[in-house]
Amino acid sequence: MIRILFAILFAMPMRVKAQPFDLSAYPVYEGDDLGLTYTSNRSTFRIWAPTAEAAELVLYDRPLGGEDLRRIPLERGRSGTWQISLQGDQKGLYYAFRVRIRSTWSQEVPDPYVKLVGTNGRRGVIGDIRETDPPGWSLDRSPAFGGVSPSPVDAVIYELHVRDASIHPSSGIRGKGKFLGLTETGTRNTSGRSTGLDHLKEFGVTHVHLLPSYDFSSVDESKPEKPQYNWGYDPLNYNAPEGSYSTDPSDGLTRVREFKRLVKAFHDNGLRVVMDVVYNHTMFTETSWFEQLVPGYFYRKRADGSFSDASACGNETASERPMMRRFMLASLKHWVQEYHVDGFRFDLMGIHDIETMNTISKELHAIKPDILLYGEGWTAGSSPLPDSLRALKRNAASLDRIAVFSDDIRDGIKGSVFVHDEKGFASGRVGTEQSIRFGITASTAHPQVDFSKVNYSKAPYAASPEQVISYSECHDNHILRDKLEISARTATPEQRMDMQRLANTIVLTAQGIPFLHAGSEFLRTKKGVENSFNAGDSINAIDWDLKTRNEDTYAFIRALVSMRKRHPAFRMRTAADIASHLKFREDSTAGVIVFEIDGDAVGDEWKEILVAFNGTPASKVIMLPRSGSWRTHIHDNRISSGRIKTPSLTLKPFSAAVLYKAR
Repeated sequence: MIRILFAILFAMPMRVKAQPFDLSAYPVYEGDDLGLTYTSNRSTFRIWAPTAEAAELVLYDRPLGGEDLRRIPLERGRSGTWQISLQGDQKGLYYAFRVRIRSTWSQEVPDPYVKLVGTNGRRGVIGDIRETDPPGWSLDRSPAFGGVSPSPVDAVIYELHVRDASIHPSSGIRGKGKFLGLTETGTRNTSGRSTGLDHLKEFGVTHVHLLPSYDFSSVDESKPEKPQYNWGYDPLNYNAPEGSYSTDPSDGLTRVREFKRLVKAFHDNGLRVVMDVVYNHTMFTETSWFEQLVPGYFYRKRADGSFSDASACGNETASERPMMRRFMLASLKHWVQEYHVDGFRFDLMGIHDIETMNTISKELHAIKPDILLYGEGWTAGSSPLPDSLRALKRNAASLDRIAVFSDDIRDGIKGSVFVHDEKGFASGRVGTEQSIRFGITASTAHPQVDFSKVNYSKAPYAASPEQVISYSECHDNHILRDKLEISARTATPEQRMDMQRLANTIVLTAQGIPFLHAGSEFLRTKKGVENSFNAGDSINAIDWDLKTRNEDTYAFIRALVSMRKRHPAFRMRTAADIASHLKFREDSTAGVIVFEIDGDAVGDEWKEILVAFNGTPASKVIMLPRSGSWRTHIHDNRISSGRIKTPSLTLKPFSAAVLYKAR
């Protein structure tokens, strides 16, 4: 009855001062046909606009500009929707909608569910998405990782920007800056070393995390000749690939087809694809598709009626509202089912509510049991939704099979990202040992971690190592090499190289899920630019010739990846196993961390393992357990193979060692 009265109320002309709509009374549409449903015989459109008095479909013959071909009134449907069916084949036409609310017509916008868009995403495209499947798509399967029963901790994630990967002249890639560039094989840098897809396969990572690849706003697709760059954290159309990464942004099918080809190429080469998704805010606020069609519903607001802004981008979405929750879930299912995507990284996940995130996890795991889900367990500002309800790092244990990034280990390794000249453990700062221990144990409860001395978290927040992403850098802030050049400016280049190797060794021997930023394996630099989101190719492009110039570092970090994948001791499944089978040596001096793992207890071919980190500028001597014979696998930041005949081991400055006893 309430919904009937609600519909009648908003169908009546409003002659008094407008009052806020009662959001709790908005009807919930539970169908799965919002947007366009296309066949060659009929195109059916449905939008959700419960406060509208009228709605129109507007057709065009071009993606931008021009006069409209027709304006067609939509009919009121059930549960706050408006719909229309056009008979015949409408393929190739472009479309948008507008609605009238309180006697005022909105701007023309695509519907939020749009899946095919034209140039700059300002209009939808009528077409058959089934025509975009590349050859063999029906047989495409996600590659295995981690054995018969994979766990998220078996993943090794590699964060990559589509344009960065190929745009530099040294990439040897023809399709520069495009999805198709990452499908090319046989590409080489100027000295013949592998680049692009071949490099990813050779390096040994399991999951490639692509920075935003949905349709974002900041790049003008109508001017490909103009130098343009952006990371893409400015969402426009959540369900269509970015047009500037395609060879023809005006054709809605091309970008879809080419992104599918990328996914299939990765799968064919043993790599899984993770999408970086940004449901926490939209590029536009008052003029966004959400706000134009249903004002006030999809965004949180402050008590004074202004848009709240936990994203620091002008707005924050309201995931707790039923239709926003349904939108997020439908969008994510679309990427999994239509594009075969293998995982998602949620930008500023701390803005979203726990119930929505757990609903997403439950339904996506039902489709793809080994899907990988993780996100930033923080926000960029305050939110009106209580902290206890949001997917913050402190609430990680309440999340269902969703991991959070550990800023504790990140800043413990290299120093605060907000204090540019602050050092971390890997660059010589004494007193960070407990933060590193906390990271090594994946933020779980461990009897040998003094939580009062951890940099940010004063208590364990993860119930399982599967809930934590271990990393030292990502696209945000200074990447590792640049941070070290700023904070350890008096060190020699060779010392900073050792610091970078030590930092990556900590990440790849820590429990949890390791995460690497593209190019760290060969000392990539962004020339000191901290926030390079729009800094252009001269700063962001990956110089693949660094792989040759720093081939020893590349070989070392590649070997670390291989070691981790081979040895389950670095990939324990439970917090109880970590607490029982990973022991820290308490006789270590300041700036040195030594721990032992009972490999035999977790089924590792190495019966016992000893890992040592020296984060100081001086050589350090550690005593070895007397029993048995130790062999080296890593010593002084280099791959080593030999038997240790002395009761002690010397660690050079800023170095790591991994020793073992065979069965």
